[in-house]
Amino acid sequence: MFHPLSLSLGLRYTRSRRQHYFISFISVFSVLGIALGVMALITVLSVMNGFHHEIRERILGMTAHGDIRTWQGRLDDWPGVHEQVSQHPRVLAAAPYIETQAMLMQQRQVTGALVRGVLPELESDVVSLAEAMQAGQLEQLQPGAYHIILGAELAANLGARLGDKVTVLVPQTTTTIVGSRPRMKRFTLVGLFAVGMAEYDSGIALIHQQDAARLLRMEEQVSGVRLRLDDGWAAPAVSRELAQQFGDAYRLLNWTDYHRNFFAALQMEKRMLGLLLFLIVLIGAFTIVTTLVMVVMDKRSDIAILKTLGATPGLIWRIFVVQGATLGAIGTLLGGGLGLLLATHVEAVVTQVEIWFGVHFIDPGVYYISHLPSQVQAGDVWLVTLGAFMLSVLMTLYPAWRAWRIEPAAALRYE
Repeated sequence: MFHPLSLSLGLRYTRSRRQHYFISFISVFSVLGIALGVMALITVLSVMNGFHHEIRERILGMTAHGDIRTWQGRLDDWPGVHEQVSQHPRVLAAAPYIETQAMLMQQRQVTGALVRGVLPELESDVVSLAEAMQAGQLEQLQPGAYHIILGAELAANLGARLGDKVTVLVPQTTTTIVGSRPRMKRFTLVGLFAVGMAEYDSGIALIHQQDAARLLRMEEQVSGVRLRLDDGWAAPAVSRELAQQFGDAYRLLNWTDYHRNFFAALQMEKRMLGLLLFLIVLIGAFTIVTTLVMVVMDKRSDIAILKTLGATPGLIWRIFVVQGATLGAIGTLLGGGLGLLLATHVEAVVTQVEIWFGVHFIDPGVYYISHLPSQVQAGDVWLVTLGAFMLSVLMTLYPAWRAWRIEPAAALRYE
């Protein structure tokens, strides 16, 4: 496409001339506009990738990759299911659990929570709770001891501290000679955890599975068996495979079923924000049109002479495509380099800005993180840079069309 003559003339027109300061200024503005847009896009998309990664890891810290239940809500032969599912090559660990909604009371404070009965020796292989423990250990949940571990926010809402008694009231009743009364049991608070997600920190309580079975009168039954896979993103495919293996007697779920809408909203947010920021690139690209139209008007006589010497319309068209593509390439490369540099050091930059201006952009009480995560993905970088360059080339079509339509006689009439 780029003939040596068109390439040489296009690059020559790109360089500034002393008598064309305004055109040179518009050219610089075009390059800076594209560079700013590309830099902003790469940085923001990387930060959003970092946020998504942090949120996903925190969710998977308390949520198993897969879940096997029965349609009736109670699983009888959980050891058999545990042994059978453990034979799947992609299942790393499995653990039974008992789950119910309950009311938690401590003195005059009352709040609702999801109470989950677990086997500590198996549960630690399914979820990464050890890193989230602020006090105590999961192994302190011993059968018959009636110990309980609460999310940090849940404990704060109850005003409970380590060693306090917390009453758990479940939606079942006990019939006595004086009538029916709700089933409840006092547990001793032995541990606190903080995952960094309000859904878990303020809404989940852990007790031993045998204590939960006694409280709910489930004997040897459980609510289901939770799974951990070698790859969390393979959870939907593995769930389908296990569903075929177990048949219709069991209900197979995975972590995407619980958070599908949430992650879809995050993905939509990333796309819409990227689209809005791409308008910065579009503005910079539009200035390329202005620059090239002004160059075409200024070089009318040069273009006419070239055409009288035998230059084809295609050659004239390529000259201005080269000029616009050069501006776009410079802006894209400059913005891509600055974007990668800023995206990989954004946490240090934000920290320094906070020190300079005495502000705090990220409140852990609101965002549940104390730093600005960033994760550069090659796909985003290629998409942004390639899109910016192609848009720059596209913006050269109209000025190039104006150039090759110039009639030599009309352009040289008054020369």
